[in-house]
Amino acid sequence: MKTVYTCFCTDIIHEGHLHIIEEAHKLGKVIVGALSDKALIRYNRFPTIPFEERVRMYKSLDGVDEVVVQDDMLYDDIIDQIKPDYVIHGDNWKTGPEAILRKSAVRSLAKYGGKLIEAKYTTTESVKKIDLKLKEKLSMPEYRRKRLRQLVAMCPIVKTIEAHNGLTGIIAEKTVVETDGKLDQFDAMWVSSLCDSTAKGKPDIELVDFSSRIQTLNDIMEVTTKPIILDGDTGGLTEHFVYTVRTLERIGVSAIIIEDKTGLKKNSLFGNEVVQTQDTIEHFCEKIREGKRVQLTDDFMIIARIESLILEQGMDDALKRAFSYVEAGADGIMIHSRKKEPDEIFEFCDKFREKDNKTPIVVVPTSFNSVTEEELSSHGVNIVIYANQLTRSAFPAMQQTANEILRCHRAKEVDSKLMPFKEIITLIDEL
Repeated sequence: MKTVYTCFCTDIIHEGHLHIIEEAHKLGKVIVGALSDKALIRYNRFPTIPFEERVRMYKSLDGVDEVVVQDDMLYDDIIDQIKPDYVIHGDNWKTGPEAILRKSAVRSLAKYGGKLIEAKYTTTESVKKIDLKLKEKLSMPEYRRKRLRQLVAMCPIVKTIEAHNGLTGIIAEKTVVETDGKLDQFDAMWVSSLCDSTAKGKPDIELVDFSSRIQTLNDIMEVTTKPIILDGDTGGLTEHFVYTVRTLERIGVSAIIIEDKTGLKKNSLFGNEVVQTQDTIEHFCEKIREGKRVQLTDDFMIIARIESLILEQGMDDALKRAFSYVEAGADGIMIHSRKKEPDEIFEFCDKFREKDNKTPIVVVPTSFNSVTEEELSSHGVNIVIYANQLTRSAFPAMQQTANEILRCHRAKEVDSKLMPFKEIITLIDEL
């Protein structure tokens, strides 16, 4: 009997999947590959049900003879293993980032004369409704909130990029690239007080009040599904911080990062060029303990940001604070540096990992931007945050466009540098 292979990565079976199974069953024995969670999150979307449950669901479908695990988004390994006579897939992967997956299937089948069959992609109203339902499910607080912890457990390093409004949230959500034959995307979003303030034309001194920060979060969460880490500055008064934790937990934010400084907030990039006061270990630990005390779930994370290296207080002080904050209940440690090279970050991570190999480490490589994710991961870093690059890239582009229009007294000269609005609005989903 001929063998037919198809790969599923869905949490909900709809008529499109059933059509693929029906067409495959006409050709022979049907083997369905269940894409593993680790592979799934690199190019598609985060699963809402456990992998084992997805496997059981696929096995229960009429016409499916066997279910196997596909551990890589590319088809090379699984086709080499099974050597099916046919691979069947919807024709929606001919263009866009998924075309690399098609190429891998064609390449592997060609080795022994296997054949690729492409069924017309199903786009009925019921299918659209199911896809929308799945997206809405992913955006629900109880699913989004726990996702950061899940990602830390699954990924070598969690790639996080800043978002400061709905549009930048969509960019963070939908950007998928092919690099070295692999698909990749961001795992999470960072809502920075610096970028939020800048987008509102305000200085980064905690001037934007918390209700406005919540509105920014709502704007982003309404159009995205990925987990969110909030820049909480100092966290404010402990008596206020406990209410912040409850609010963020309720709306589905995954984590807040608070820094161990007191007084009027000044951006860390200024270091000792401006007056900045580091909090005492005892007081900051109490803030962490109180925040953890009021949590209602185990999902939400309070991450302690250490400013010792920024303020030139030394490595010993940074490590002492890190271990104290973890003992107080911090779910992660963020270590920051203004140096152009990552040496002191590596030193901190290595020394921290000698005593603690579990607590997640977060870094923001703004100054030491030559470091790669692989290098950071090799020193025990779990989360990397690209904290302000979208804001910094947008500002000079907009300023240049405004200058050019003023100089030329028309818009023709700038048009070739602009993205057509039709392409922009295609990023925005309609109900």
